[in-house]
Amino acid sequence: MGGALSRPQVIYLHGFCSSPASWKSRLLAEAMAARGLAGRFACPQLSPFPAQAMADVSRLIEAADGPVTLVGSSLGGHYAHFLAERYRLNAVLINPAAVDRLELGKFVGEHHNFHSGERFVFGQAHVEELRAQVRPPTVDRYWLLVETGDEVLDYRQAVKFYAGCRQSILPGGDHSFTRFPEFIPQILEYAGL
Repeated sequence: MGGALSRPQVIYLHGFCSSPASWKSRLLAEAMAARGLAGRFACPQLSPFPAQAMADVSRLIEAADGPVTLVGSSLGGHYAHFLAERYRLNAVLINPAAVDRLELGKFVGEHHNFHSGERFVFGQAHVEELRAQVRPPTVDRYWLLVETGDEVLDYRQAVKFYAGCRQSILPGGDHSFTRFPEFIPQILEYAGL
């Protein structure tokens, strides 16, 4: 992974019930392509099941030909944190799920993917998989981006969990992180691109 062939890469991890078709993933892919960096971007379709999702992304990280920066939104932020700790990577966390502070039982049941419509059942065993992934943050590894108007997750939980990490706390907005487009250049700089 060294030498002239080593190229920084970005892996975007979408949220629960989402997909690579999410607007943030598309915008980031388009911005990187416009800079001639399309080959350095990946946004895999995550399994709805936590252990499988992490196994799949772990293979992607291990196959990368350069340093990886993770960008994760919502549940993808939790996943980015877990993988950043496992592989000693940097991560941008966008309105992330602070899993250890959530009532995970409310997610048990049938769900559907927002983009494909695919249905799946998230069970108690999957809740336990999420709980097993919780790690304390290494503070110099993360950049937290939250909007106080997040209607899905209480932004204060993430602010508290990531105390000591670089944080950008923006008033208003919503769970989608409405100001994402203006942060793309900074995210790419953070990733070394």
